[in-house]
Amino acid sequence: MRILFAGAGNFGHVYPLLPLAKAARAAGHEVFFATGEQLHPAVTAAGLEAVPAGRSVPEGFMEAARSGGLLAPGDADLKPQDVPPEVLADLHVQVFGSVLPRWVTEDLTAALGRLRPDLVVYEALNPGAAFAAHLAGVPAVAHGVGPMTVGPDDARVMEQLLVTAGDLGVDVPGGQLLALARAFVDICPPSLQDPHFLAAPLHRIEQRPVPYAEPGGELPERIRAAEGRFVYVTLGTAFASAEVLRTVVEGLLPLDVPVLVAAGPVVPVAALGEQPERVVAVPWVAQPEALRHAALVVQHGGAGTTLAALAAGLPQLVLPQGADGPANAAAVHAAGAGEYVLAPDLSPQAVGEAARRLMADESYRTGARKVAAEIAGMPDPAATAAKLPDLAA
Repeated sequence: MRILFAGAGNFGHVYPLLPLAKAARAAGHEVFFATGEQLHPAVTAAGLEAVPAGRSVPEGFMEAARSGGLLAPGDADLKPQDVPPEVLADLHVQVFGSVLPRWVTEDLTAALGRLRPDLVVYEALNPGAAFAAHLAGVPAVAHGVGPMTVGPDDARVMEQLLVTAGDLGVDVPGGQLLALARAFVDICPPSLQDPHFLAAPLHRIEQRPVPYAEPGGELPERIRAAEGRFVYVTLGTAFASAEVLRTVVEGLLPLDVPVLVAAGPVVPVAALGEQPERVVAVPWVAQPEALRHAALVVQHGGAGTTLAALAAGLPQLVLPQGADGPANAAAVHAAGAGEYVLAPDLSPQAVGEAARRLMADESYRTGARKVAAEIAGMPDPAATAAKLPDLAA
């Protein structure tokens, strides 16, 4: 069988789909993975054939700004700090409700005509892939990346998506986008999933979240020597800032434990300034390896990192930086597996006090291990891959 996977052009939207894509290939299927070209190196590193589909979120904002008259055709940059919040909110709706889905639909429509897959497995936050599959008459399966929570701006984005679907000639049953899919692969443990979503009339397939990282990448020697005593810090690949990372490190220094900082692709390590020897800052870390040996995770609230830390049974301090971060932070706290500090309250003192509690109070580790046991009991990607032929029939 020939299967096309499709994820939005961001690490946090592609990595969660790669375990199932690799399991499908291991089961003997011919597998392609469609995403923005900036993610193609990650796809090919996983041994999969990459297909161009869509562009990056920053490009989407540039397009929306130009069409809205905020940028002249020749302008090459949009500084969010120069845009009023209400205008930025409107741009967000246009980017995720229209610009990105239309790009993905156009690119995937061409790819589907060329590749003629038997099934499309698309990331649930990449609705353009669902539109393209529907227009091509190809069965589709949605794949989640975390809790299916609804944020304050999601209703407006949904309204715009339905307008976009209508413009493209896609009939959305009952106005529910997931009705375009035959099933939903849910990698979020039920205890963290939104109860309203669990109650929805949907063919839901539970699958264990499997942390993915590109091959290679040993931990730095100083961190390896601190087995089980270091704090792992990451703000992900989209929302990281040097200022926030410096605040976090400053707050952790009084704990007198080693700190491993994954600066990510947005923040140069040099921007963190000179640090004491026990702080090791690197551009990239093989996250599963870091989680295997850390004592505490300080992170941004991205679904992938949140679920990976829970699967490792680690307490975490969540510092939401946007998107689904606040909802994931609340879910971690409700599970007794961590604490969070919202952006307006972020300070070195707040980080230090919360981290000290998390490392001293065993109840947080107990809460995290409870969720880890739940995750370990979920079916693995190979079990889902075995169901894909029936879903394509």
